[in-house]
Amino acid sequence: MTDYVPMTRDGYNRIKAEIERLEKGLMQAKINALKAKLAGAQIVDTSSMPKDRVAFGARVKLKDLKFDDEEEYTLVGAGDEDYEKGRILTTSPFAVAMMGKKVGETMEFKAPGGLMRYEVLEIHFDEA
Repeated sequence: MTDYVPMTRDGYNRIKAEIERLEKGLMQAKINALKAKLAGAQIVDTSSMPKDRVAFGARVKLKDLKFDDEEEYTLVGAGDEDYEKGRILTTSPFAVAMMGKKVGETMEFKAPGGLMRYEVLEIHFDEA
């Protein structure tokens, strides 16, 4: 059994052209999506944010009150998210539930597994 696919030069060229067309289309779709993000962007000066409350740019340490675990998240804008590193979008429901909380306050978040409750342990803002 062979792994090759017989085809004519014309067939080969048509497939190659289709791949290039699709690649360009995917790139253009990505460019359009990024342009849409920039069109709605509002640059935030985190130095003017209140330092005693959870807000955009905050690094927040939380205590999961059900499992007694500590977790840390940084609230970021579009393009800066990295969920594996705990960098979550400020527009996510979890981040929205945190917004405005102070150290010692609790927050509730409705997750697919049920109601989750957290206590805010620390709030930090990295200096730019």
